[in-house]
Amino acid sequence: MENVMLAKALAIGLGSIGPGLSIGFIGAKAMEAIGRNPEAAGKVLVPMLLVAAFAEAIAIYALVIAFSIK
Repeated sequence: MENVMLAKALAIGLGSIGPGLSIGFIGAKAMEAIGRNPEAAGKVLVPMLLVAAFAEAIAIYALVIAFSIK
């Protein structure tokens, strides 16, 4: 029982480090791009949200794996 809980904790913990870092980098680079060229905010926003959604999907996969460990 204790090993299962540890496996679940490791799965979701390690599985959310990458998406958390990537979303931070995505936001930082998008703000940097908008700061350099404010007129491009509309062109930067949609790809930024799309890539953030893909990164968030990785965290959801880790959550599904954590729930499937028995």
